[in-house]
Amino acid sequence: MPQPWIEGRFEENVVTTTVEQAINWARQSSIWPMTFGLACCAIEMMAAGASRFDLDRFGAGAFRATPRQADLMIVAGTVTYKMASRVRRLYNLMPDPKFVIAMGACTVGGGPYFKYGYHVVKGVDLVVPVDVYVPGCPPRPESLLEGLMRIQDKIKGHKIAKMAGSAGTGQLGRKLEDELPMPHHSGYVYSPIDTEPVYDHQKITG
Repeated sequence: MPQPWIEGRFEENVVTTTVEQAINWARQSSIWPMTFGLACCAIEMMAAGASRFDLDRFGAGAFRATPRQADLMIVAGTVTYKMASRVRRLYNLMPDPKFVIAMGACTVGGGPYFKYGYHVVKGVDLVVPVDVYVPGCPPRPESLLEGLMRIQDKIKGHKIAKMAGSAGTGQLGRKLEDELPMPHHSGYVYSPIDTEPVYDHQKITG
């Protein structure tokens, strides 16, 4: 027997969308990261997935142990030259579309080892293409959540439609360019007075 409150609730409402928006919504709400922690930043990644910060609120809590079931690689930790080939191999095994978050100073640019460490890759972007950089040593779980939201914004702007009028111009099947989003907030606070230094706070003398 149908329930009348459901019928009354949805009788006159119409929800319209496009296939593109529906696919992007489904993809950004079901991101499966790969369990890939290399060093101490992995502890912060585990904290982001635990109950206090709860990465699963954003639909990204299903960490996978195989690259064939993952679409997000969170490189958390120091990437050595010995590990670089493994990182690349795992990235190649991931199905498209796939994304990469570089988490931590060591992953982003080599960290404290970039000058004297002969064994450290000076940024994982030399090995795999990086979509979002999360700096810090180590970054807090909130920073990783922010990076995940930027990945979701990038997925939201993905285009699957073909370019109009490209059938007779030799550009058959050319896809529209993705809408790369600008962050909705930068975290930078403008000072009310930028012309003169604050002597008491910065201890400027003379």
